Amino acid sequence: MPAQALTTEFLATLPGREPASGAVSYFDTEIKGFLLEHRASGGATFYFRYRDAAGKVRLNRIGRADEISVSDARAKAHKMKQMVTEGGDPKVESHRFKDVPTFGDFVAERYLPYAKTRKRSWETDETMLRNHLLPVFADFRMNRITRSDVVAFHHAVFEKGYAAGTCNRMIVLMKFIYNCAIRWDILPPKGNPCDGVEPFEDHGARERYLTTEEVQRLFDELDTNRNVQVGQVIRLLLYTGARKREVLDARWDEIDFNRRMLTVPAARSKSKKPRHIPLSDAAIELLQALPRQEDIPWVFFNPKTKKPPVSIFYAWDSIRKKVGLGEVRLHDLRHSYASFLVNAGRSLYEVQKLLGHHDPKVTMRYAHLSPQAMLEAVNVVGNVVGRRAVVAAVSGDGSESGCGGHGVISATRTKHLGRYLAD
Repeated sequence: MPAQALTTEFLATLPGREPASGAVSYFDTEIKGFLLEHRASGGATFYFRYRDAAGKVRLNRIGRADEISVSDARAKAHKMKQMVTEGGDPKVESHRFKDVPTFGDFVAERYLPYAKTRKRSWETDETMLRNHLLPVFADFRMNRITRSDVVAFHHAVFEKGYAAGTCNRMIVLMKFIYNCAIRWDILPPKGNPCDGVEPFEDHGARERYLTTEEVQRLFDELDTNRNVQVGQVIRLLLYTGARKREVLDARWDEIDFNRRMLTVPAARSKSKKPRHIPLSDAAIELLQALPRQEDIPWVFFNPKTKKPPVSIFYAWDSIRKKVGLGEVRLHDLRHSYASFLVNAGRSLYEVQKLLGHHDPKVTMRYAHLSPQAMLEAVNVVGNVVGRRAVVAAVSGDGSESGCGGHGVISATRTKHLGRYLAD
């Protein structure tokens, strides 16, 4: 087996060197194990030859000489040699040496098929990719996109007039896609160019809560609005705190009037677990008054398609503007439901369960809504401890020394303790 410096110049001399039969292997003089197999047919292929942990000679294919350059083949051989030195096996971990895909190919072949089976919002991802990320990054190999490229893109979309939150969501999506590639061993652990990209400060992020007066104005409009079904959906959203699609996609067989419960199946639940939504008297009354058709399982449906409404945005947009609530989103009805509960003195634990939050930290956003309820809560401890201390003082011998020299807390000290605990 001849030793030969495998270079572009040497490959140019291969035509006419074909062996009479079989194949001849040229071993590179620079990297041990890196070789080129030249066959009688004229074809040539790069390989890396090594011994595995058991001492067995293994041959790992790198690529055909007419499909991969010598420099790229040598770079892969070098990585394989390093892996063997560190105790790895290139044959077993051959996926680590595949060419890094372009951003567009990865999205089409790996990410979107994955997202469609695991993310309810995959269509939103697809739209954002198609309209913004792919036109810029589709043709670049993923390991060639740098942090400076991402920062430049981030600023460019902001300068086009997109809201800070929208620009940030584009980077969040891109970062998630790269993390998928890292998790699937397509990129190295620190190969995410979105790491360290600072999000824009989003001044538009807010949660809007309706007042009781605004709810009354809204309901007055719904009483006379010609779009009766949308009005029923809006009322039910406020009565239950449910998410929009939880109501729009509800089926009659998911409603248990005896247990007063709407069950959102795992397939439609955000948490991928069945979610049980308690139904108030107002919600039960509304649902029982709705018209039903035996051949249609949906609670709300489009009369033409016999399917749940795809969107009610335009009808809602018209209604909210009529009553002076132009900035209020449908999702703000869910926030308002939570605010009414908190301001009525219900605990954050109850709110968490009613909204279906898995993480109590998400519910904590409503903690500031009722400062009076918080003050009443902290005074409970001060009042209870203070009252018990006073009772102990009165029931003692009237002195601070008391039995055994330990003493009973005086009324004055009790007063200070109660005030301290209340503070």
